Parts: sequence; C-alpha cells; structure tokens
Amino acid sequence: MRSAHDALTPENLSMLQVIAEVGSFAAAARQLGLVPSALTYRVRQIEDALDVLLFDRSARQARPTEAGTELLREGERLLRDVEAVAHRVRRVATGWESQLTLSIDGAMSPHTMLELVDAFYALSPPTHLKLREEIMTGTLEALTSGQADLAIGIAEGGNTVAGLQQAPLGDLLFVYVVAPHHPLANAPEPITDATLREHRAVAVADSAQRGGMTMGLLGGQDVLTVDSMQAKIQVQLRGLGGGFLPEPMVRPYVEAGRLVVRKVARPERSVRLHYAWGGPGFTVPGRALQWWLNQLKSPATRRALLENHHHF
Repeated sequence: MRSAHDALTPENLSMLQVIAEVGSFAAAARQLGLVPSALTYRVRQIEDALDVLLFDRSARQARPTEAGTELLREGERLLRDVEAVAHRVRRVATGWESQLTLSIDGAMSPHTMLELVDAFYALSPPTHLKLREEIMTGTLEALTSGQADLAIGIAEGGNTVAGLQQAPLGDLLFVYVVAPHHPLANAPEPITDATLREHRAVAVADSAQRGGMTMGLLGGQDVLTVDSMQAKIQVQLRGLGGGFLPEPMVRPYVEAGRLVVRKVARPERSVRLHYAWGGPGFTVPGRALQWWLNQLKSPATRRALLENHHHF
C-alpha cells in the first residue's frame, strides 16, 4: 500500500479491531476466514503505509503498541461514523431531507421551539436541523433568499414570491413597557408622542440584509439598538429606555414588578403573524418539513409559540 489513505479502509480497520479483540494473528485469521500469512501481510502493509508498528510481536499474543491503541480508538470512531453515514443515506432515500433550516422570529417562544425540536429528534430522523433566529423582515428574507426552508413568525405576506405558501400563526399584542425606576413609569397616561420623544427608545435591529424596517420609533428620538428581543428586555429592565415588546414575553416580568406596562396615546399594536414555506421551484415538502408543518397545524402549538415565555 502506497499511502495511509489506501491503508485505512473500513475493511482494514475492522481487521485490526478483530486482532486486538482475539489477541493473536492466528485466531483473527480463523475468525476472518483468512490464511495467517495473508493477514500478517496486510498488517505489515498498513504499518509500512503509516510508518509505525501497530502490534508488539515479541510475545505469543498480539498486543497493540501505543500507536496501535490510538489507531484502534480512532478506527472504532471512524467505523461508527461510516455506519452512521450509511444509515443516514438509507433514511434520506426514503424521503427525508439531508438538512432542514428553520428561520424563527425572535418573538417566538424558545421553550416551545425546543420542545418541538425534542419531539422531532425522538423520530431519529437523518435530517440535520439548523435553527436561525431572525428579526422582523429578516425572518421572511431567510426563506425567500433560499437560506431557510420554513419561516415561523413572519409579520408580512410574501404573496409576490412564486411558489411561496403561508398560513396564519396568530395575533401578537405589543405593549409599551419600562422599568419601575424609569421616568415614564409615573408619567400621566396616556403618554403622548411628544413625551415619548423626550426619552430614549430601545429598538431591535431588523435582521434583513436588504431593506429592513423599524417599528414604534419617533422622528428625532434617541434610540438604543440591540440585536435580539432578549437583549431589548435586558436593556429595558435596567431602565436604559422604553419600548414596545410582545405582551406574553414580558408578562412574567410585569407580574414580578420588574417592568411596568404604560398606556400610550398611539393606537394599540397587534400584529398578525404567519409561517411560510416553499418558493421558486418548490414542489412537495420532504418528510422533515412535512412533520413541522403538521405540528404547526395544531392550534395549541401555534398558541404556545406566541404565549409560552418563561424567563425565571
């Protein structure tokens, strides 16, 4: 054998495992149906290719050297990986996608998402799952740009995109909250835009790569921008600004007295959210995507995605 690549085949790695298990070349040859000389020759070829001694031949038993022990350990891992790949390929051939990427808006319940992931993995699917947290129009953009297969929590329709399909998720109420020690915590209600403009707003940056949007900001207002809903909550808990947040997300903090809901003069904000899949060239969903779509058909699951926020 001229190279390590030629030497470290699954067949040879399995042969070395048998030698180590039975403790002698002769016994391993009998178990593998080889003549002892053929087995010995193959071992020497592997040793020559790696330029190491794999077995100590000074005793009656074949004992792995330090290098041999390392190769056996790594070889066992490689054999498991080969079997796992073969199993995954067989499963993919039955209609499972090799990878499924979910674009999840930051307003969705991470607890419910992980419960769904847990249930998905209980099926032992061959599909690699990838979760992307996005904000506002970035949630849909990940789908329409081909970076995701399913978008959960989009606030605007994508009916102009060929092949895109969507379904309603539910309505999400946004409330204006500040920390109890923030000046607006005791301001007369309803709080006018003129009063809000005098205080810093906290905003979450739209994760869209192109365009993007803002919500609830006033012209001329000082703005502190963060990159996630969780960061926005933490900033507002410290009294560094005020802003609108999903009511279910801040409910535990409001009940604990760590945030205060304030009534503002502008109209109440309730956003209708959807989930979407497909796009140009899309035909039928694979088994992994179909499983997720089936879960999202459940009213209880959709409600939990919007409502099930527990922080402490």
